[in-house]
Amino acid sequence: MPTKRQALILAEIVRLYNETGQPVGSKTLMNQLPMRISSATIRNEMAALEETGLLMKNHTSSGRVPSTAGYRYYLDHLLQPSTVSPQTFSTIAQDFNHEYHEINDIVKQSANILSNLTNYTSISLGPESADVTLTGFRLIPLGDDQVIAILATSIGTVESRVYHISQSVSSEDLERAVRIINDHLVGMSMTKVKQQLKNEIPRLLTQYLHSADGFVDLFGDVLRHAAAEHFYISGRSNLLNFVQPDDLDRLKSIYQLLDKDSVLPSLLDLDSEDQAETESDSPLGPISVRLGDEFDNSLFSDYGLITAKYNVGQHGSGVIAILGPTSMPYSQLIGLMQLFSDELVKKMFEYYNKFHDDS
Repeated sequence: MPTKRQALILAEIVRLYNETGQPVGSKTLMNQLPMRISSATIRNEMAALEETGLLMKNHTSSGRVPSTAGYRYYLDHLLQPSTVSPQTFSTIAQDFNHEYHEINDIVKQSANILSNLTNYTSISLGPESADVTLTGFRLIPLGDDQVIAILATSIGTVESRVYHISQSVSSEDLERAVRIINDHLVGMSMTKVKQQLKNEIPRLLTQYLHSADGFVDLFGDVLRHAAAEHFYISGRSNLLNFVQPDDLDRLKSIYQLLDKDSVLPSLLDLDSEDQAETESDSPLGPISVRLGDEFDNSLFSDYGLITAKYNVGQHGSGVIAILGPTSMPYSQLIGLMQLFSDELVKKMFEYYNKFHDDS
């Protein structure tokens, strides 16, 4: 455990290194610290911090840089979130000020705004609620044995997909199928709809349709897409800003990972059973930071991920995150994430209130 003076020196090294990207020496610290300490004393304290693994020595200079452990100590014990400037607050409000037709439009816009504000890669996930219900299903013939299937939910999401159907399926059968779905499933939670799709619905379709060929698969497919978690990523190209030329293969691998929705829950630590407990114990509340070897994937050994969970009441909870180098300005970014989460929740409540008022 560092002393108060060592903690002060560590915090100042983190700040200076994040601002300049250069190792921090004792003479620089002597001019920046709020108390008078000799250069020799500072060097001794830096050596002690290096021995405990909180600082590392850069081989090309006498300066020190924070280690991953140093950043972790800083985040857990020393960080004070910065206040967001009125100009940034105004930019967020202005960029959110659009007409939204689906909740996922807001989620996608949140990723774009956050990436533009920070110049890092941002990830957003919309609110997921166990209370989301099916509100309607339609099939519209397009000709050439094609139909467009449209599925709507109680949170305002609408999934539409085009499918080929067998020539043996008549227009009368399509109408009956839609009636069966709406009569038996509308109002049910999406979880129960999936359960019904495994047994009751196939039985009813087979009983009342001349040909149910492919219809269960069709409805099941559009249902899966409607119920899937929708991740939005913005600013992938910002990863290029801090990658070394000899690290391009690694960057390519990260790009490929970010394109896989199956990987993102693990990256954001959404599957962790200890997540709620960790959040309650964290000094940053619903905001958490993962660094380097804390990831399950070595590709992210030089990266940091700031994740903020937000809650929209009965409509569920979602996540926004920033992926960048380990040396991100955490004080500024965490202050921004706290404000941004509040503004995002406010915009979502506005949408839900309007949606329910119009429905």
